[in-house]
Amino acid sequence: MSDLGDRTIGADKAALLNQLRIDRTVTPPSSGQAKWWLGSAALIIAALGTWYLLRPTGQPITIAVAQALPSGSKSDAGASLLDASGYIVARRRATVSSKVTGKIVKVMLEEGQRVEAGEVIARLDDANWRASLAQSRAQLQQAEASVASAQTAFDDAKPIFARSEKQKSAAVISAQSFDESHAQFNVARNNLLIAQRGLEAARAGVEVSQRNLDDTVIRAPFAGIVTEKTAQPGEMVSPMSAGGGFTRTGIGTIVDMESLEVEVDVSENFINRVRPQQPVTIKLNAYPEWDIPGSVIAMIPTADRAKATVKVRIAIKQKDPRIIPEMGARVAFLSENKSSNPETGKGVASGVIVPTEAVTTTGDLSIVYIVHGSTVERRAVRLGGKANSGQIIVAGLEAGNRVALGDLSKLSDGAQVRIEKH
Repeated sequence: MSDLGDRTIGADKAALLNQLRIDRTVTPPSSGQAKWWLGSAALIIAALGTWYLLRPTGQPITIAVAQALPSGSKSDAGASLLDASGYIVARRRATVSSKVTGKIVKVMLEEGQRVEAGEVIARLDDANWRASLAQSRAQLQQAEASVASAQTAFDDAKPIFARSEKQKSAAVISAQSFDESHAQFNVARNNLLIAQRGLEAARAGVEVSQRNLDDTVIRAPFAGIVTEKTAQPGEMVSPMSAGGGFTRTGIGTIVDMESLEVEVDVSENFINRVRPQQPVTIKLNAYPEWDIPGSVIAMIPTADRAKATVKVRIAIKQKDPRIIPEMGARVAFLSENKSSNPETGKGVASGVIVPTEAVTTTGDLSIVYIVHGSTVERRAVRLGGKANSGQIIVAGLEAGNRVALGDLSKLSDGAQVRIEKH
């Protein structure tokens, strides 16, 4: 049994030794194949090196060519120097009320209705005022009667006093009789003056009562469109709301559509671009494709401290029923044509136009980057207005110059760029 175990262990050792032997029958690779592998590796390394050296470098950009403005076009006329937003407002707008307190008996207006100047739009209960007028007229008649009586008394006293003066001069009557006659004459004269002043007061009272009665008829102060109706028959109306919390202070609101204009807020940083009579283009938010001509009326000479803006009034040169108060509007302030052909009066082309994104602003400078091969040149330019096709440049750039488009914040003077196609 021990002999069998020893033989088994010996066989295992022999098998292990055979696994460790080198097989001399395998043919080693030839020297030609090794050279081929080395050559391939060298070619790959050379190709990678060439790609690395020739790989594209620089900031990627696209380019645009500065275009000369067409002959006869305006370089900055009609171009937008500044845009601002605001609202349509009416310079002539009134909430019509009564001059006296009273109960409304009739309202003759509705929203959207057109009224003419002096047209009756409401009536108040006039019973009390008619009674007051009747009383004033009666007092006038009484005053007239008093004047007539005083006049008669004065007419009677006057010849008596004249006769007494003659008799006194002739020493026919006593001084006491003359004094009595003089006193009666003075009383009659004063009574006449008092009666005459009372008559004037009575006439004034009649006029006041008549005006109060007339004020119960409310009329339109000017021609316009009714935009709001605030009172109904049966309600009380008063110019000072003296009747309590349920008393109306107005009958309705009338707007003169001929007085419509635009009010915009312009940042105080750009108010130097605005001047009186400057042409503008108005676009209503409700009709964005409609260009309405206008001009600057005035700049309100005070700034809003909270918003850092200045209010500007804009005249609307084209009247249209579509333009109504409180509409939102955008106003483009246009530059005027400063150079023109004296024979034709048309603008002379000067400057070039480039895409708006080709211009960047650094402080007070406007900058473009001109492309020269694979580098760019930083150049300051002077801007004109904005046109539909881009930004007008009036100085610093020539037609045919290639300008960079893209992330201009990553460019600098002389920077390397890589031109890409659109």
